[in-house]
Amino acid sequence: MIWAVGLGAGVLLALLGLGESPAVAAPAPTQLPAITVTIHLGTKAGDLRFQPDHLVFEAGQRYQLVLDNPSPQKHYFTAKDFADALWSQKVEAGGVEVKGAIHELELKPGAVAEWVFIPQKSGLYELHCSIPGHAEAGMVGQIEVKDPA
Repeated sequence: MIWAVGLGAGVLLALLGLGESPAVAAPAPTQLPAITVTIHLGTKAGDLRFQPDHLVFEAGQRYQLVLDNPSPQKHYFTAKDFADALWSQKVEAGGVEVKGAIHELELKPGAVAEWVFIPQKSGLYELHCSIPGHAEAGMVGQIEVKDPA
């Protein structure tokens, strides 16, 4: 009889959801803290290069990429395949917020833009400035997306 009461109480607790830890919902991707990474497009002296020229991200992690153009000329951050392999939350620049697919960003001299995204697919992606002559002069780089650790 004691066994039946104990079993009945256990069944009742299970049915009521008591005696177990409540499930905790995972935060939405947009609520994950963003890791800030900065890249410079060119230099104050006018050198045609990305600094750094190799970026590393982890798939599934939220990032805020700060793009800064300290140079006296405009530059493009062009990485179409990388852009196709991520979820882009937004780009902010000059008081404007842009949403949707991003394949290329133009930064005029002195401009700063912030791109918030979550890489979805691991791989090695090409980065270049698409202004004629800039890539040939060395304004190229790589973006690496690693699988989650």
